[in-house]
Amino acid sequence: MMRRALVLAALALLAAAPLVLPQFQVTLLNYIGLASIVTLGLVLLTGIGGLISFGQAAFVGVGAYATAVLTTKVGMSPWLTLPAGLAVTLVVSLFLGFITLRLSGHYLPLGTIAWGIAIYFVFGNLDFLGKYSGLAGIPPLTVLGWRLGDERAFYYLIWAITLLALLVTRNLLDSRNGRAIRALRNRGMMAENFGVDTARLKIIIFVYAALLAAVSGWLYAHLLRFVSPQPFGINDSIDYQFMAVIGGATELWGAVIGAALLTLLKAWLRDLLPRLMEQSGNFEIIVFGLLVIVMLHRTRDGLVPYFARLIPTPAQRLPKKVPPLPPRTQPKRDESLLQLKGVSKSFGALAAVKSLSFDMRSGEILGLIGPNGAGKSTVFNLMTGVLAADAGEICFRGKRVDNLPGRDIARCGLARTYQHVHLVPSMSVLDNAAIGAHLRGREGVLSASLRLDRAEEARLRQEAACRLDWVGLGAHLFEAAGTLPLGSQRMVEIARALCADPLLLLLDEPAAGLRYLEKQTLAKLLFSLRERGVSILLVEHDMEFVMGLVDRIVVMNFGEKLAEGSPREIQSSPEVIEAYLGSVE
Repeated sequence: MMRRALVLAALALLAAAPLVLPQFQVTLLNYIGLASIVTLGLVLLTGIGGLISFGQAAFVGVGAYATAVLTTKVGMSPWLTLPAGLAVTLVVSLFLGFITLRLSGHYLPLGTIAWGIAIYFVFGNLDFLGKYSGLAGIPPLTVLGWRLGDERAFYYLIWAITLLALLVTRNLLDSRNGRAIRALRNRGMMAENFGVDTARLKIIIFVYAALLAAVSGWLYAHLLRFVSPQPFGINDSIDYQFMAVIGGATELWGAVIGAALLTLLKAWLRDLLPRLMEQSGNFEIIVFGLLVIVMLHRTRDGLVPYFARLIPTPAQRLPKKVPPLPPRTQPKRDESLLQLKGVSKSFGALAAVKSLSFDMRSGEILGLIGPNGAGKSTVFNLMTGVLAADAGEICFRGKRVDNLPGRDIARCGLARTYQHVHLVPSMSVLDNAAIGAHLRGREGVLSASLRLDRAEEARLRQEAACRLDWVGLGAHLFEAAGTLPLGSQRMVEIARALCADPLLLLLDEPAAGLRYLEKQTLAKLLFSLRERGVSILLVEHDMEFVMGLVDRIVVMNFGEKLAEGSPREIQSSPEVIEAYLGSVE
């Protein structure tokens, strides 16, 4: 209730501002709105998606120059130049995205700096763009015959588009693709293992941020009715990044707060500091840089998350019951399910897996055990496309999968957990689990942005809630996953894997961190899954847990298969005893 009241109060103040404020402050508010649109794209791209870009000002320039050229040289209607400019930006951003997003680490931001500078010099060196003198005479916008010829009239258009961009972006993040975007930053491999095409998703959010920047550029050109290269250089791109960081790079409203704070602070310092220093100069840049460093030490996540802790979070609940998602058809019991044939994987001189072969039948629980460093988790990574095998074949239901990417292997019906927990800590338990059901949804980015995916989204979230209830976490749906103890986080991973409705469930040390009663509950859950037809391949170090659960065991040692058989046969095997305990001289 308090959050809604604050939002309504903010909207009322925005609506009244141009009626009561002097001209200079309305101008500042217009620039804040324009900067907020660009920064919102960076919040999605950098703060949430983890892709750093220092070239967003160049996309602002593309939108501004597109409308300037089309209106002044072609005579096109200003409103028609908006889709035309977005089309140009789409082509440019797709080209740059396919090139740049192949880079990683520090090479990615360096790549964006390179093409950002290149586009800036394109604006300044082409005759038909006016070179560094720019283009003047851009016509004003009209709405229903109302000429937006002054800044007070233009103010409402800028802020209407800013609020619309916030709404559309919020809708996108509150969807199956939004959950995948949140996983990109640190959990891209996990997202791939549950069917997310992370390369495609990176391109989508890169283009989305570029299109928002182009909209801001279109508004800027018709507000000033003049464009030149100066506002579209690398320094302005750095300012947009600072706005995102100051406001809160993972919060949508952080774009507005950061843009407002930086714009107002620079204007105030630009006026105050020359009088204090008694000489002209860009002293505000020095002071501003020091203030940013102090802020990053004190509130590294930005201002919005800091103040959000002071506002009560509204209670959340799931919608009413909806039809469940259709389940997969499980294979017949004792059908050939998984075959590994001479699989090998080396890391330099270290042979992690050596000519490993074993078969698995449907409807069984198979244990894969061995001492630390035996290569068990590497086998899981080979099965799920995280690593590529050097030799051998991995077949699932008669189809070779070792040459497929992880997302295509997930489509075949494999789902997994991890030796080290792979959750998105800031996301709710419910949303973390719902990532597992990504392939069971079909709605895309556009339908999510327009909120046309609500029926499907309700079914996906209901599936996640049901699976979490199975593992005993039904009372923790809306808590941040990172606040749970390790044992509970492992149960969230199991629920996430179950949301994929797998044919084969790969569990990598699921009992690690669980107490005795929690292990008993997990064993009952796995038995019930087997009764439903789900096959389970289990890596675990707790031998008491394994021996009372599995039907067969494969033992690995130094990357090779040491033994295979029933729990009784493995327990009495001298080779296995020696591998675990060592021989006695």
